[in-house]
Formats: sequence, C-alpha cells, structure tokens
Amino acid sequence: MPARLSPFELMEKLISFPTVSRETNIPLIDWVAGYLDSHGIESHRYVDPEQPKHALFAHVGPWKEGAIVLSGHTDVVPVDGQPWDTDPFCVVEKDGKYYGRGTCDMKGFDGLAIWTLVEAKYAGVKRPLQIAFSFDEEVGCTGAPPMIQAMQPVLPKGSMVIVGEPSTMQAVTGHKGGIGFDTHMIGFEVHSSILHKGVNAIMAGAKLIEWANEMNTLNMAAKPTDLASMFDPPFTTLHVGQISGGTAHNITAKDCKFAMDFRVVPGENKDAWATAYLKKVREVEKQMQSVVPETRIDITERFDVPALQPEDEGEAETLVRQITGDNASHKVSYGTEAGQFQEAGYSAVICGPGSIAQAHQPNEFIEISQFNRSEEHTSELQSHYQSR
Repeated sequence: MPARLSPFELMEKLISFPTVSRETNIPLIDWVAGYLDSHGIESHRYVDPEQPKHALFAHVGPWKEGAIVLSGHTDVVPVDGQPWDTDPFCVVEKDGKYYGRGTCDMKGFDGLAIWTLVEAKYAGVKRPLQIAFSFDEEVGCTGAPPMIQAMQPVLPKGSMVIVGEPSTMQAVTGHKGGIGFDTHMIGFEVHSSILHKGVNAIMAGAKLIEWANEMNTLNMAAKPTDLASMFDPPFTTLHVGQISGGTAHNITAKDCKFAMDFRVVPGENKDAWATAYLKKVREVEKQMQSVVPETRIDITERFDVPALQPEDEGEAETLVRQITGDNASHKVSYGTEAGQFQEAGYSAVICGPGSIAQAHQPNEFIEISQFNRSEEHTSELQSHYQSR
C-alpha cells in the first residue's frame, strides 16, 4: 500500500519546490502526478507551448458531470530581498505557525486538495471530485484560462469550483476584475539644456500617470453603485507600482517603462477602461510626435482577469456556507482565478486557509489552528460528496 501523506506532509513537500513564477514548476507537477498515480489516480496536463510550465488536473468518483473542483495555483512570488528568518522553502513550525513561502498563498490549500482527492478515491464517492492546479497566477492569472479550456474535452464538466486563496476560511463571493498594460515610452535624447528639441520619455510618461491620479480622484468622489459599495475601496482604481528609465540627469530620457494596472469593480466594463487608457496614450503620443516624429508609445497587455460576480444562491457559495457555517458577506479587491472559472460556466467561490495579509510577505505563515480548521472543513466536504 503506497503511503498516504497527511495535509501537512503534502504542504511540506510542495513548498520544497521553489516554484517562483519566473522559474519552471514542472518538477512539482511531476511529483504530484507520480503521487496521484501511486494511488491509482490518473492526472492530465496542460503543457504551455512557450515556457517550461505545466498545469495539472485530475478526477475521482463517477465519470459524470457535476464535480466539485478544488482549484489552486502552483507558483509563488519571489523571496529576493526579503528579510526571512528561516529558509523560505522549508516549512518551519514556531509559535503556533507554519512558516514558509506558500504556506498561506497557496500550497497549504494545494496540499489539502491533494489529500482530499486521494481520500475521496479510497472512500468511494457518489459525487465526483476534481483538482485543478495552474501556473502563473501571481503574474496575472495567465495560466488558468488555457488549463480550463484543456480540461473540457478530457474530464466531465464540473459544476462548481472552490478556489482556495487565503480567505481565513470565509466564503468570498465577489472580487474585482483586473487589466494591466506594460507601457514603454520611446523618447528622443538631447542635452537637458535644449530639452525642447528632444522628447523626455519619463516626463511624457508622467502625463499618463497623472491621468491615473485624476481618474482615481474622480472615482473616489463618485457615489458608488450598490454592487461597488460591497468592496473596499468601493471604486475602480488605477495604479503604477514600478517605473524605470533615463540615462543621466542631464539627458532627456530616451526610454521609460511602467505598468498601468486597473482593478475594476463588478458592474463596470474593464474593456471601457482599457479603451480610455489607450485613448490617453495616443493623445500623449501625438504630443511627443509633434516634436520628434519617430517617438512613440508601445503598449502590451500583461493580464486580463474577469471579476468574480456575486451569484444569486450560487451552488459553490451554498456548499461552502454549509461546510464552514459562514453566512456573512465577503468581497475582496484582489483578483483570482475564480472569475475565469465563472466565465467558463462554473459556479465559483473563494475559500481557503490563511490570511491574505500574510501573502507575499517575508516570513509568510499560516496559523496552525487555521490549517487544522481547514482540514476539518475538508473532512466535512468528504462527507458531502460521499452522501451525494
């Protein structure tokens, strides 16, 4: 009989793979596939054609539609420059917490999902259960859509998805959508004493950033819709978190690069925000080209994540509330893969162990009590699918 690892042992193994988004996740996926195979569970993959990354999905129970899907991502954010007190890729227990990169976001849940799938296999279930593990969630949820598409002809269609992002085991039923653009300003270098004859890419880019500030001010001042008022903040936000460019302080900058990101409340059209940004880009570009015609602004879409729309008595929400006893209303402003599953026809909810406040932090941790509570709720989920 092959070893049946505990949720903690599975989390510990997964965290030992340093699957930072810029690196491959194939060794982790290979291990998961081998572990499932040792328990008689066939897994399937989506293989990214452009980079060494795989997604994995698997099914146990009756070969029919209506499965509960447990969804997680396998990538984690970098630890570079963070002041960790322990090895981030080894789980360390201390002061009632498990420390390690991914304990909270979200290999703790991934371990629980694998454990649940294997236990379901041995229990003999009347309702099918699936897992779906993606890649590149941390760089814009770009790995889930092709994985979801690849699942459709291979597995019976699931009816609901529980996305295990850290929510302290609360039922999160809505999140903002997001869209982001890499923006490259290409200016023209001259000595700063004759700046009127050149085009300073940084100063031109500042016009786009100031436009974002103006939009944030207008959005903040506007009365939110009933749906938007469920979010904090209750309006669409525009943000630039990094910027680079320039050669020297006395030369007009030839290049300037930054990312313009939008977090859009449900009910607003994120494509309309994209159109508005591109309109402003072309306006600034026209100003640049009136001085030096060969200057330009290059725009590349970096991510496009749909909002998770609150469902009216959604199947996924109903199940999670039954299991956790949580009947409060929870909405979040970050994006997840839940909206992508919802767009593909699944009822979706976010519910996972740990706090989002710990995600991406140095010395990331999950409370041991929270992890154990999640294991108890997962056991209740087993009772649910055994009786259906």
